[in-house]
Amino acid sequence: VTAVPAERDAVAAACAPAGIDVLAAGAGPAAAAARTAVALERGAARGRPYGLVVSAGIGGGFAPLAPVGSVAVASEIAAADLGAETPAGPEPFASVAELGFGTSVHLPPEALSRAVAEAADAALGPVLTVSTATGTAERAALLARRHPGALAEAMEGFGVAEAAAACGGVPVLEVRAVSNAVGPRDRAAWRFAEALDALTAAFGRIVPVLDGWRDLDRHRQ
Repeated sequence: VTAVPAERDAVAAACAPAGIDVLAAGAGPAAAAARTAVALERGAARGRPYGLVVSAGIGGGFAPLAPVGSVAVASEIAAADLGAETPAGPEPFASVAELGFGTSVHLPPEALSRAVAEAADAALGPVLTVSTATGTAERAALLARRHPGALAEAMEGFGVAEAAAACGGVPVLEVRAVSNAVGPRDRAAWRFAEALDALTAAFGRIVPVLDGWRDLDRHRQ
């Protein structure tokens, strides 16, 4: 797996028998969903459907659970700002699921996400997808309150998961290396190089787990 350039997201799609393909999916959930869907459909059309999609890249970490340089594996992939503002109730926000318009959370395979987190020496917990990166302490606190235990925020995971679900329910994972703290925007404090190094090292340990899971999945079919 090749680490991607700063401020870009990667979708590594694991298939049999060719191993792992890497796609630079762009920034934001819409671009990630569109490019993932195209890749999945092309694989199916070639008679080599993908068996797993991994959204991988860098993101912001919620202190103190996910410090800069650490790696987070998603136990759930949540759309944190997809919904509507509402003046009623204790929260001024209703998720798209609460509005009855779809889902706001995708769940990776539990056993696989735990195995990947253990192999990568990574934290396991919710990873949030946002369309606008958090830039204030107030919004960071708001997101942390709405999503207890959230480890990180990024901009692509939920879009990737939506595409995987639409293309036959392909299982999905999300792995993030933390380049900055979620909170007040301070670009001088971002650590892209360190995060990309951490992501590359993590995938060196994750790939054997993915290979084993893929082999087991083939035997089940």
